[in-house]
Amino acid sequence: QVQLVDSGGGSVQAGGSLRLSCAGSGYTYSMYTTYCMGWFRQAPGKEREGVAVIYSDGTTNYADSVKGRFTVSKDNAKNTLYLQMNSLKPEDTAMYYCAAAKVGRGVRDYCPYNYWGQGTQVTVSS
Repeated sequence: QVQLVDSGGGSVQAGGSLRLSCAGSGYTYSMYTTYCMGWFRQAPGKEREGVAVIYSDGTTNYADSVKGRFTVSKDNAKNTLYLQMNSLKPEDTAMYYCAAAKVGRGVRDYCPYNYWGQGTQVTVSS
């Protein structure tokens, strides 16, 4: 069973930076399958939104609101997903969650998330 543990959240002032981590365990890989992974966030009173994703073909995609400021990456040796967040704004304040799904290798634009981290809080003050 895949387990994801989010960490790295905190309180920063606008313009600051944070790096979130998502440590995974229980992954099972094969010649044909691997994992896509992404980050979501949810602010109080708002719907959950996708922030960034790494598809199984290695491509990435970002929400328009974070393009140019956030970078998603992963360290396969450490089974860890990262979200580097720079130039943070108060509107980035939210609970951030990582998520993953097992998919075929080389797949783009498809990630049916079914594993979720517990979330880590990010608060940006003006």
